[in-house]
Formats: sequence, C-alpha cells, structure tokens
Amino acid sequence: MTKTPDTTNALEIITFGCRLNAFESEAIRNLATAGGRENLIVVNTCAVTAEAERQARQTIRKLRRDNPDAEIMVTGCAAQIDPGTYAAMPEVSRVVGNQEKLRPETYGAAAEERVVVNDIMSVTETAGHLIDGFAERTRAFVQVQNGCDHRCTFCIIPYGRGNSRSVPAGEVIGQIRTLVENGVQEVVISGVDITSYGGDLPGEQGLGQLVRRILKLVPDLPRLRISSVDCIELDPDLFRAMAEEERLMPHLHLSLQSGDDMILKRMKRRHSRADAINLIETLRANRPEIVFGADLIAGFPTETEDMFQNSLNIIEEAGLTWMHIFPYSERPGTPAARIPNQVPKADRKARARKLREAGAKAEAKYLSSLRGTEANVLIERNGLGHSEGFAPVRLIGDMPDGTLVRARLGEIKDGVIRGEVLSKLAAA
Repeated sequence: MTKTPDTTNALEIITFGCRLNAFESEAIRNLATAGGRENLIVVNTCAVTAEAERQARQTIRKLRRDNPDAEIMVTGCAAQIDPGTYAAMPEVSRVVGNQEKLRPETYGAAAEERVVVNDIMSVTETAGHLIDGFAERTRAFVQVQNGCDHRCTFCIIPYGRGNSRSVPAGEVIGQIRTLVENGVQEVVISGVDITSYGGDLPGEQGLGQLVRRILKLVPDLPRLRISSVDCIELDPDLFRAMAEEERLMPHLHLSLQSGDDMILKRMKRRHSRADAINLIETLRANRPEIVFGADLIAGFPTETEDMFQNSLNIIEEAGLTWMHIFPYSERPGTPAARIPNQVPKADRKARARKLREAGAKAEAKYLSSLRGTEANVLIERNGLGHSEGFAPVRLIGDMPDGTLVRARLGEIKDGVIRGEVLSKLAAA
C-alpha cells in the first residue's frame, strides 16, 4: 500500500497492488486536482488476493475514523469486481469503476451517483493519460497496456480490467518525453499483460518494437525498465533489445506462478517449467548481468509436497532473485476455486514461508556477489535508490533525489547495500 497525499487541496490517494495502479493513481491525482476537489480520499484497490481486499476494507474503516468529514471514494479492481461490498460499507461515499476513475467528469463539482461501475468487458480502448511526473519520485510508471485475454484458472483480474488493449506507441512516447522533461530518470513500462502489447493495434506491433522506439525517440531517457512479463510471449525484438540496449535495464520479473508442470497446466498457464528455464538461460547467455524476479503461488489446489518442491527448487535452479510469493487465495468466480482438492490454508502459509525463506537466501547471495563491484544507481529518495539490476543501494553522503551516479558497492545491512559515490552521471 502506498499513500500519495496532496496537502494543497486535502487530497489523499491510497494505492494497493500493481504498478499499473500506481500509474493510474497519479492520473487520478491530476484529474482530482484539475477538478478542484477538496477533502477527498481515493482508495485504489487490488483484487489479486483476499488479503489485499481485507487490507483495503480495514484501511477504509480507519480512514473514516480519522477523517469523519472527508469524501471516501473507492475504486480499482476490487471495486470493479464487487461494487456491492464496498457500497454496503457505511464508511464509503462513492464506488467508482476502473473505467470511470480515469474520466475527468468523475472529479467534477456536480453530484454523482453513489455507485458508477461500467461493464469492463465493453471497454475496447485504453487511452493514454498524460501525467507530468510522479509525486516525490524520480522513477515513473507508464501504462502501455491494460486488461488480459487469458483466463488463468486462479485469476480474477480480467474481470476487473477487461480484455487486452494497448496504448498507441505515439501516446506512450509522448508521455515518456513529458516525464523526462520534468526530471524523471527512469521509466517502468507497465500493464496487466504487457507482452500482449500491440495485438489490437494496426499493423504488426509488439513490446520489443515499442521498447526500441522509446529508446530511439526519447534519447534523453537514461533508464527504461520493463515490469512483469509472461514467460512464453517475449518477441524476437524484445530479446534483441535486452541483449543490445544498455539503457534497457538488465532486470525482468517473470509471471512464473509455479515450478511444476502439472500445476502450471491446472493453472492454465501457457508455459512449462522447461520454457521458463530456457528463457532465463537464453537471456542470460546474451546479457550475463541480467537479474530475474518471479511470482510464485504456494498451495494451488491439488499441489502435493513433490509439486511444491519443484517450485522451491526452481528458485535456485533458475537463479531467481527478487521473489513475490503468495499463498493461494480462492477468488469466487474462478475455476480454481471450484477444484475439490483444496490445499489446507495452514499448508499454503507454511509453503509460502519456505518459498520466502529460499527467496531471501537468493537475494542475500546476489547482494553479496555485488560487494566490491561498481554500478549505476538512481537516487530515488533520501539517498536510497536502485542499481541497474534493481539492487537497493543507500549512498554514503548527501546527494539530491533524481541524481544518477556511479557507485562502488560495499557493506550490506538489512537487505540494502551501501554505495560510495564515484561520479555523477546525470541530475534531475
């Protein structure tokens, strides 16, 4: 959960979930500010797990206690999928869908209906929402795609986001140019299923071609990073870009979900264990410094101990570093929730704990390998930033946010590596 307060007009935005939500929250901030909204709190929810929804409801109740006179607007995927639950909460002033939250009229002075949630499956386009920067950030998320055409058996998100649709390349490039002009040093291209980018646009367009165009047409952008990708959908242009483009960061997060082939089939994923490992080995052969993160779900229905062990083993076998681990969460309306052989929740939590422990060891091993090396580090806030491979680095000495530096990496403390500044490469 992240908070984005705007004290100039008593606007506060609470964001749960993905990087796309973070981008949309910034667009909401701009729209609400332009609409002159005051005393407004927007809760941008996530529906990926039951825990994310529980935290959102808990936060809403606390916000009402702390802000008895504020308007509390709830939006995001949880509100889109189950608006009735949030409309029934006495703390909530309005419930707004994922399409409506990005419309200027939503933040106008005129009174609105209390619940405004459209059928998300009827949405066929994703408009680029121009933002000029991210509050207190020097790296920014840019939406290039929304929705998903796949129907993994555990996933409710397509019903919150709709079918896949892409933002035209010209709009993406214009957005990034504006951000760079306003001091952003790193852009993360984001979406729900970004490797499907371009399938709904005229001509043959793909994510790799978009990446190439961004780097060519925005030469002043120091760093471009890609968010979570599907293991089976990387196009040849993206492979070449990862190998050849120094400004494209050597860091990919894989939507892996399991390391066992049978569970992957039951999840209705389109890759196998071997596909994922082959992808990693191929990219690493072409760019040895590349670092991989991955999502893994523990305790999917029918998962045996042997199947779980395959997921545990793939962390070390594939050399994964930045892990996002989730115990399986039943989402009403998904096929997986109807599978009879559900893993007991205590077992899910125990398996998730083992995966996190293995992930923590992999992370510590990677950070240790960086000691004594040099890296380019973007200082994001109060001396803390990230290397090209997304290692968290705290710089020794004072350096303004938004500065890109060359640093020598050294001591590791609490999962953060200390860096000594050798030279300044660029400033915001």
